Amino acid sequence: MDYHFNAIEKKWQARWAKDKTFKADNHATKPKYYVLDMFPYPSGAGLHVGHPLGYIASDIMARYKRHKGFNVLHPMGYDSFGLPAEQYAIQTGQHPAITTEQNIQRYREQLDKIGFSFDWDREVRTSDPSYYKWTQWIFIEIFQSWYNKTSNKAEAISELIRLFEKQGNTNVNAVCDENTPLFTAQDWNNYSEKEQADVLMRYRLAYLGEAYVNWCAALGTVLANDEVKDGVSERGGYPVERKLMKQWSMRISAYAQRLLDGLETIDWSESLKESQRYWIGKSEGTSLKFKIQTDRLNANVAALSTDVIEVFTTRPDTIFGVAFVTLAPEHELVSVLTTPEYQQAVEAYVTLSKNRSERERQAEVTRISGVFTGAYVTHPFTGKPIPVWVGDYVLAGYGTGAVMAVPAHDERDYKFAKHFGLALPQVITPNKPHDFEKEAWGEKEGTLIHSDFLNGLDVKSAIQAVIVEIEKRELGKGKINYRLRDAVFGRQRYWGEPIPIFYKDGIPYALPENELPLVLPEIDTFLPTEDGEPPLGRANNWKYKNEYEYELTTMPGWAGSSWYFLRYMDANNTKQFTDKTLSDYWQQVDLYIGGSEHATGHLLYVRFWTKFLKDRGHIGIEEPAKKLINQGMIQGTSTMVHRVNNTSKIVSAGLKANYDTTAIHIDVNLVDNTLVNVDALKNWRDDFANMEFELEQGKLHCSTAVEKMSKRWYNVVNPDDICERFGADTLRLYEMFLGPLEQSKPWNTNGITGVSGFLKKLWRLFYQNNVLTVSDAAPSKAELKTLHKTIKKISEDIERFSFNTSVSNFMIGVNELTEAKCNKRSILEPLLILISPYAPHIAEELWEQLGHTESIAFSAFPIVDEAYLQDDAFNYPISVNGKTRLMIELPLALDTVAVEKEVMAREDVQKLLNGATPKRIIVVHKKIVNLVI
Repeated sequence: MDYHFNAIEKKWQARWAKDKTFKADNHATKPKYYVLDMFPYPSGAGLHVGHPLGYIASDIMARYKRHKGFNVLHPMGYDSFGLPAEQYAIQTGQHPAITTEQNIQRYREQLDKIGFSFDWDREVRTSDPSYYKWTQWIFIEIFQSWYNKTSNKAEAISELIRLFEKQGNTNVNAVCDENTPLFTAQDWNNYSEKEQADVLMRYRLAYLGEAYVNWCAALGTVLANDEVKDGVSERGGYPVERKLMKQWSMRISAYAQRLLDGLETIDWSESLKESQRYWIGKSEGTSLKFKIQTDRLNANVAALSTDVIEVFTTRPDTIFGVAFVTLAPEHELVSVLTTPEYQQAVEAYVTLSKNRSERERQAEVTRISGVFTGAYVTHPFTGKPIPVWVGDYVLAGYGTGAVMAVPAHDERDYKFAKHFGLALPQVITPNKPHDFEKEAWGEKEGTLIHSDFLNGLDVKSAIQAVIVEIEKRELGKGKINYRLRDAVFGRQRYWGEPIPIFYKDGIPYALPENELPLVLPEIDTFLPTEDGEPPLGRANNWKYKNEYEYELTTMPGWAGSSWYFLRYMDANNTKQFTDKTLSDYWQQVDLYIGGSEHATGHLLYVRFWTKFLKDRGHIGIEEPAKKLINQGMIQGTSTMVHRVNNTSKIVSAGLKANYDTTAIHIDVNLVDNTLVNVDALKNWRDDFANMEFELEQGKLHCSTAVEKMSKRWYNVVNPDDICERFGADTLRLYEMFLGPLEQSKPWNTNGITGVSGFLKKLWRLFYQNNVLTVSDAAPSKAELKTLHKTIKKISEDIERFSFNTSVSNFMIGVNELTEAKCNKRSILEPLLILISPYAPHIAEELWEQLGHTESIAFSAFPIVDEAYLQDDAFNYPISVNGKTRLMIELPLALDTVAVEKEVMAREDVQKLLNGATPKRIIVVHKKIVNLVI
């Protein structure tokens, strides 16, 4: 029987689906193991060979854990709301639901061909109303909650209302909007319903408020920071501007400290943790008020809502080194502080800055820009006038949107001051040589100078002393600040979850639970309305109880992915998002695999929602995943032909040095190794049809380069084609063989033949001349050693996620067994179980051929017996005058005297000596025997 991988793989994929082999049991007595992949957005392009990398790794772990006796939950679904389907709908008129369904079918076909052990009965789709009903329910729970700083958790808004009714808000220790006014219980009880609703909105964890957002007019929606790059949308490259809009937001900032603390409890990569720490951005310092010099503002004084600029600083010790104050371009005081002679320049600068995202402004440290407002503030200690500038290195969303600039002791302030020729007053003497002409001294070390009552103090002492003085003079207050901003939640687009809110008399109300889901209405076109409303504004007669307006924005892409790991636990429950008894059983995800690009997006939001749901008693876990692995990227190998410039001539790669040429990317499927199929190339694109080709020895060779796998570079390799040519087991093994899971590595189809040959060699251990020739005879010591050496290495490799070395160890083991002509059942059956997680189809087939009627998937994983790894003999090199002449295997139990005796008694040794008697015999135990003649 030959190894017909296509037939074998189709057979077992059908069998697994029919038997529901991988269906997880919610009520098992086995220990549980939950392994999860970041579910994909089903794009129209389908999967390329880079996409399954993480899925294969997680599937190996899922199958391995089943062999180890675990009840494994390994589900899959689709993050099926998304902007691409909506953009396609705008272009073609086809409803996003139709596009999405077609794409999902394509993905499912591709996933099935690779042989993943998913429990498909638990499939979720974020765009399915039966799923997003519960996304809406969670939103309402967040909307109906506030954050109690005293208990350090979210609580029901009804409890906050009870406190307001009894005592007002004076003693309420809650996370809320800054500048929330104080009121008594009597005030509260006298407020109108609208006034009470407005107050509560300042406390709700999901709230409607004004926020600076990334507005993309071309896409008609707000974009998250990670969806903007270089001032344009990541998808489509459309201009983006910072705009103040009324938006639904999530008060994730309430969880900033817990999000930081939680990082210490989870096994995630340090680089990813550091990304989140930086994004959350904890800093300790003080607020400080600079009084505005209103006498310089002329007519603008009346427009001022305050007479101070408040800053937040982590370095109050440098207060006497303040040279200027810088405002973020979006700061509310910019327009009223700017004097007439600077108004035009400031307005132009603010407009320009709006087109750059906060992320860019933080990252581009070498780009320096700013403008003077003409205004001044008074130094709170010296009384001197301090100029007020606008600079986009200051962010409206961090601190107060204003900084006190101390250029001698802050690098960004230093570069700004140097660029604009501003003063650099030094107030710290460094504790080591330093050149202030070259850079700032930003270290928290040194001695204070030119600083009044702080002179002579070290930096740490000065920080404490000045905060005491600031609070004593009521100039500010010591505080902890976080860079983390509340998450903008509403999106001005169609293809997303409707926000379950309606408006009555200007007050937002949540829909009752029994009226969920609020289903997306049908609309005629997917663009915003003519008057700028989101696309849902086009829905006919779409009102709550036919009277009250619904919220017209939809949820962001991250909403549905922030809790999907919980829905997999109880995917078909119509009464709850997840039964708590099941979430208590499955607990955290034990292994989560996905891309590092989600570090400050999905992976932050899913932690936030998990903590919230625990606070409200719906689940019992604080973190979504114990261990997270970010898989690397499989890159493409691009192929290029070379056209001679200003001609219609293509030259072979080896001849390009003779010409001035331009490289042109061509479809990788037109190339075998570096040899281009010229006829196929001519048919591939019209402009190649009439080209002249200069060949090398009758052949056209291309050059290659490693680049991102992309349709743009024509280097996309379809896994379907690989499965058809080589088999899914070969694809699975080869992707693991390419290198460590976390690293990026190039794909090269030419390298796959070695893995394909390995599987054929494995098959031949069982079949000789198409006949199953497995023996029940006892194995030899050497065969047992090979088996148990392989068991040990594979077990260690899997436990440390070193899948690439597993493949190498399989190859070594099979080669040794092939050389030994091993066909022993007691060796080959454990070998099949070992390889089953990696190459499940061939393992299942051979397992069945050996007479088993049950799937190999649940067979116990072999256990290493160290006794078989102990050597009882040693192969001694026998040297004559230092030159090795032969090898003799002798028992390890022999001492050096006995070794010498055995060696000298050997006939082949006597032939080497040719009658001579050795002058010396040197025996090094378990090393060497040297005969000196």
